[in-house]
Amino acid sequence: MQAFRKAVEAGDHDAIAALLAEDVVFTSPVAFRPYPGKAITAAILRGVWRVFEDFRYVRVIEDAGGRDHVLVFTARVGGRTVHGCDMLHLGEDGLIDEFTVMVRPLSAAQALSAAMGEQFARISREAEAAVAAEGGASAAEGAAGAAH
Repeated sequence: MQAFRKAVEAGDHDAIAALLAEDVVFTSPVAFRPYPGKAITAAILRGVWRVFEDFRYVRVIEDAGGRDHVLVFTARVGGRTVHGCDMLHLGEDGLIDEFTVMVRPLSAAQALSAAMGEQFARISREAEAAVAAEGGASAAEGAAGAAH
């Protein structure tokens, strides 16, 4: 998943979004229900970019078939060091259709939850704008149902 890693490390949000399937499902480490859809997933990833400091991938694990990838990372949020991983699954078309994030320790997950909670109104607006630009259904419906 070199293209994804390079896009994240460069902060290229358009390239990141281009790698997401329309029906991608994002599973957050701090929200109960997953977030379905490209618009909300891309907006969440932009929000994460705003709250993480010193983000870097430190390891990549891939399955032999090339459709499952784990990108291990470190970052800081709210003065806490975060260790985590992005677990990505690629659909038949090569786009990310499942995106799951796990983080530790608990204190870092709590700091991430608080920081992302402060971002959520902006994330919802960004997702709505993306959906409106595409002429689709409400991204906020998925976001509201998945909010922690």
